[in-house]
Amino acid sequence: MNRDIFEELFVLELANNHWGSLERGIKIVKDFATVAKYNGVRASIKLQFRDVDSFIHKDFRSRQDIRYIKKTVDTQLTRDELATLVETVRRQDCVRMATPFDEKSVDLCVEMGIQIIKVASSDITDWVLLEKIAKTKKPVIVSTGGSSLKSIDDMATFFENRGIPLAINHCVSMYPTEDRDLQLNQIDFLKKRYPNHTIGYSTHEYSDWHSSVMMAYAKGARTFERHIDIQTDDKPFSPYCSTPEHIDEWFRAFKKAKEMCGIRADEKLPPTEKEVKYLDALVRGVYAARELPAGHVLTENDYYLAVPLQKGQFSCRELVNDLVLIAPCEKDRPIVVDMFDNPYSQNEELRKLIYQRGL
Repeated sequence: MNRDIFEELFVLELANNHWGSLERGIKIVKDFATVAKYNGVRASIKLQFRDVDSFIHKDFRSRQDIRYIKKTVDTQLTRDELATLVETVRRQDCVRMATPFDEKSVDLCVEMGIQIIKVASSDITDWVLLEKIAKTKKPVIVSTGGSSLKSIDDMATFFENRGIPLAINHCVSMYPTEDRDLQLNQIDFLKKRYPNHTIGYSTHEYSDWHSSVMMAYAKGARTFERHIDIQTDDKPFSPYCSTPEHIDEWFRAFKKAKEMCGIRADEKLPPTEKEVKYLDALVRGVYAARELPAGHVLTENDYYLAVPLQKGQFSCRELVNDLVLIAPCEKDRPIVVDMFDNPYSQNEELRKLIYQRGL
């Protein structure tokens, strides 16, 4: 299954922070897309879709005392307004993504050209919804906040059996999340248990836009999610949301982590020229302990090791006993590669390397 679509994807969760205003939603999309472009990262602006008429039971739609229902009703956008918002995301060169909370909203994802579908932590065992999502054949990201191991296993197997590209996000469903509750070691657990899937990190902390993303990347998370919003006088601002300034810090922290971690963990880093020169300066060279004539067979009593290593000189790395000298060497002088008839002197590349190092 193609996992590249999730690689280094930053999911910016707009949720209901448009507060039912298309104008506000468009501003949020454009502000955060600008930050993503400036930082050169691949970002998705994620919306939430609900068919309010069927999602909320008719007897409860007017309940102002149930926060989730009240906010859902108060922030409802029309189908045309949602389509405009999705088109704005597309025009800003961001990945189009949405969380559908019901089956009609899955159809809306298909209709509006949503590229990746997100499954909220609360719906990881909603098999009616998951069946509908799987039929779209679109890539899926699932958050695992508050989920049992069996629930995650069953969900992963479900999408695997249907050939759906899947990313599994470590998530703590506390809004906001304290640093002590982040449980970043769960990224290690998910990577080990689900090696065929991209592992991500969905975060709701409010006190740090640097450390957690750096540690999450170092542990192997490759897709990242945060809630986003803008601060205005007329609307409340949730502490677990990130402003454009916060997201800029977040992106830069990610880039620093990527720089510090270096190449892939399944590859051996080749030594740099700077490293080689530094280490060569610390290597001991082979010096003659006494006068050594041509034709002499070198033994451990004939030399000593000391710094500095000089150009062309044998080092402790190449030294073996019973080498035959083809040229004499004075006492306390370096024993060089050309004093022997062996692979180091016969191979021009090896000989060149030995003469390039040292003083």
